[in-house]
Amino acid sequence: MKVSPLPPIDIDEDIRVSSTLPAHVYSDPAYFKIQQDRVFARSWQYAADADRVKAPGHVLPFTLLEGCLDEPLVITSDENAKLRCMSNVCTHRGALVVEGEAHLKTLRCRYHGRRFDLDGSFVGMPEMDDTANFPTAADCLPQLPLEKWGPLLFTSLSPAFDFNELMAPVNERVSWMPLDEFRRDAKTSRDYLINANWALYCDNYLEEFHIPYVHQGLSEQLDYSSYYTEKFALASLQMGIARPGEPVFDLPASHPDHGKRVAAFYFWLFPNLMLNFYPWGLSLNVVNPIGASRTRVSFVSYVWKESLREQGVGGDLHKVEMEDEEVVESVQRGVSSRLYDRGRFSARREVGTHHFHHMLARFMNEEQ
Repeated sequence: MKVSPLPPIDIDEDIRVSSTLPAHVYSDPAYFKIQQDRVFARSWQYAADADRVKAPGHVLPFTLLEGCLDEPLVITSDENAKLRCMSNVCTHRGALVVEGEAHLKTLRCRYHGRRFDLDGSFVGMPEMDDTANFPTAADCLPQLPLEKWGPLLFTSLSPAFDFNELMAPVNERVSWMPLDEFRRDAKTSRDYLINANWALYCDNYLEEFHIPYVHQGLSEQLDYSSYYTEKFALASLQMGIARPGEPVFDLPASHPDHGKRVAAFYFWLFPNLMLNFYPWGLSLNVVNPIGASRTRVSFVSYVWKESLREQGVGGDLHKVEMEDEEVVESVQRGVSSRLYDRGRFSARREVGTHHFHHMLARFMNEEQ
């Protein structure tokens, strides 16, 4: 990889003296390229709904972070229903191997007939009898790590950190829930296209400051004075404490937050994933960069208690998203100004945003 001519980004560890990310990080394609290689290719990404590939022989091709990484991958379930994730690029001439979701016994490239087992191992190919030193391990499909967590599957091209470390703080708070019983709700899952940089969307999600200014309805349900953020090595958690009378979790006595009126656990996982737990279930927010100033955000709902679906702070997620989308697009226009460079943090209300900026700068600065 070529060394970037861009200067390193300095985010002070002390939020009280730190400045925010430089404005050009949100719009310069050169910084976006750095993020593709050093952030997204090295982090864990949501791959698929686990229920889609339960049956033996099921194969599911997909593109990892379309518009950003654009990596063709395929998840397979072998005859024993063991799941694997691998490259979906034929090791002969680079054609896609699987071009549609199906149930198969082997994988066959339609370009020249090269075949692979469902574990990616090379099976055979016509007209190769006179090829020396063939086949080798390089003729098998490259394997990627695949992790199942509740109803979700995750993978990474080259993980810089352990998946269990990433999920540890989430498990501490929500492992008491029957996560494997959560079921995807297609009717309340949808995509949003936003004219803003992906990191601006994360900035907005991670700070508490804007809630009473942007989300009037939400601020009537949440106790803003009791709202706070916890930091972890690779994640953060915003604790949504409800006002009296609002729906809350019935937390077990052994839970670290037992006795609190918890309406929502808002988890952010580095760099671009939100796990929002409500008494009705989980709203997954996948933030997918598709350009330096264009982002697709996928809301994926997993319901646990259908009767609570439209109640409390998680009852009208579309309205909250529209409010966030307006302000994030406004900020994108603002940070593109020639007269704006950097801001400062509220040490009380922007703990999560500062944590994100510090981590993002560290990953972007590596190899410089």
